[in-house]
Amino acid sequence: METCEIKKVNTAYFDDEVEEILSSLERTRCEFWNLDRASANFLNMLIKINNSKNVLEIGTSNGYSGIWILKALEETKGKLTTIEFWEKRQSIARKNFKICAPNVPLEPKIGSAIVVLQDLEEEINALKREKFDFVFIDANKKEYVEYFEIADRILKSGGIILADNILTHYEKTLPYVNMLFSDKNYQSQIIEMGAGMMISRKN
Repeated sequence: METCEIKKVNTAYFDDEVEEILSSLERTRCEFWNLDRASANFLNMLIKINNSKNVLEIGTSNGYSGIWILKALEETKGKLTTIEFWEKRQSIARKNFKICAPNVPLEPKIGSAIVVLQDLEEEINALKREKFDFVFIDANKKEYVEYFEIADRILKSGGIILADNILTHYEKTLPYVNMLFSDKNYQSQIIEMGAGMMISRKN
């Protein structure tokens, strides 16, 4: 039986200004641990397929993945809340966001992801904000379990959690993987794309 390898990825394409910014960020991918373009395209598609409107990103970095999220939210008419520990990195991201998706509601947060997540949970419990319907995890790999424990409580039923670096940081993310695969409230699958992604849907 013949087999063929398909190398091309038909990603979303944006206007020249956005593409120029994405290309510049792709050149510094190794420095900022950004997604590869195929994985970013998958993230963008998944948000649109799920019609997600309230997205939480854990790990802003320089804004590469955030741009793809925001471009999806242009279509779903949603909002992005994004968390980053380093102000210097997120300041770069905010500038990129302003150019690439100036009309999409954005709430940048600076600080320890766990502390910010706890604050978000308090606000949700106090009915000051709605639960999220999509969570993208791409921060400290050793803290994935702790992120999930809070994310689970602030995620709507039917919501999605997408985690990156599952294969490149296998030992660090293994506790997270084991937790999700043993949780009957979630349907999960590891996708061998880029650095390895794990998609989990809350039942």
